[in-house]
Amino acid sequence: MRPSATSNSPSEDPSLVEAPILHVDLDAFFASVEILDDPRLVGRPVAVGGAGERGVIASASYEARRYGVRSAMASVTALRRCPGLIILPGRFERYEELSAQFHGLIGELTSRYEPLGLDEAFCDLRGLQRHGVRPVPAAHELAERIRSVMSLECGVGVARNKLFAKLASREAKSKVLAGRLVPGPGVFYVDPGTETRWLAELPVRALWGVGPATAAKLDQLGLGFVRDLARVSEADLSAHLGSAMASTLVSFARGEDPREVLSDRPVKSLGHEQTFGRSLVGSDVLDAARTHAGVLARTLRERGLLARTLSVIVRYDERDEVRRSQTLAFGLDDEEALYALAEALLGSVDLARSVRLLGLHASSLLLRGQSQIQLRLDVDDAEAAAPPGAASSAQDAQVEREALRDAVDEIRRRFGQGALTRVSELGTALARQRGAHAFGPSRAR
Repeated sequence: MRPSATSNSPSEDPSLVEAPILHVDLDAFFASVEILDDPRLVGRPVAVGGAGERGVIASASYEARRYGVRSAMASVTALRRCPGLIILPGRFERYEELSAQFHGLIGELTSRYEPLGLDEAFCDLRGLQRHGVRPVPAAHELAERIRSVMSLECGVGVARNKLFAKLASREAKSKVLAGRLVPGPGVFYVDPGTETRWLAELPVRALWGVGPATAAKLDQLGLGFVRDLARVSEADLSAHLGSAMASTLVSFARGEDPREVLSDRPVKSLGHEQTFGRSLVGSDVLDAARTHAGVLARTLRERGLLARTLSVIVRYDERDEVRRSQTLAFGLDDEEALYALAEALLGSVDLARSVRLLGLHASSLLLRGQSQIQLRLDVDDAEAAAPPGAASSAQDAQVEREALRDAVDEIRRRFGQGALTRVSELGTALARQRGAHAFGPSRAR
């Protein structure tokens, strides 16, 4: 449903020069893309996520939300609430394609923007005010541009800092209240009066970074609302939450947020995790690790990054978890090398037990060119054992392998990731489960 093109404040309010920060958030992104690409889904309850017993909802349409379906909800719970719910496995390539278009439209407005995953971003318009660009009209124009070019809806929050802009984008979106869809304004401007009211009325869980665990700790301390945080000293709060979180929350309670919009925020890590529809044991876990390594390697190459540290996460049916990691002197971006390292790390993990989740995470990231690239982990050993004059052939093999890999990447970029598949992936337990989960690499952090 299209939000009305109004905000809670006249666009000519002179105080708008003090509110240059925008937070733009695409509406029910994954589900909206599926409906956009398949008009037969219009008006039906749609969700994207895993459909199995362990599946989780990643995105839900407003028709699904009317039944109480929401993101992060177990799929079995969602189906109980909405028996007619259509759960789709998701198409990460398509979401990335539209995400790039979304970021491109924002870039047409300002170069000072900070992407947050695929479907949201902060914008800083301070440098544009001298050119007559005013935040609220610019926000309306951006929302309309996204609507006309991409046929997707969004919520835009306009405020003086990131804290209030993020809160405002939620207010800009449509809502489901008592099973009824209430259209949102599309753009919401936070004036000083709104700031004061929110600081007095909002629960702490509405604040940036306050998840269920932190909210539960705060509730135990009798701090259920933002106004409660304003009467607590940072030192007292640090004893329970740590100094960093305490400092952030105390600042938020005063309406302060010094964080800048970082247009060149460095990526700290990339990862790919998967909860399996049926638990894996032994060699099937290694098959999964090989596929994970391929996804991770392609993502590193697409971003022009190399990883010096690889971590593996194994979660068993009993919910206990094992982590292993290794840091190298050189960077990796090749699936075979990443898999060889993952396989070595998994050698110290009990794979005779049933594994419900496997994750591979790359960190200690470097830009390509900042580190020597090692395509295979056994090249040095092979060269040392080779007869004189054979070392160059090993180097040539690396060059040929890199050329082949780049050619495969180009084919996949042009025709989709499914255009080429490794023989080793065919017929594996992982391949038979594919389609129940979904979205490729987890968000960069």
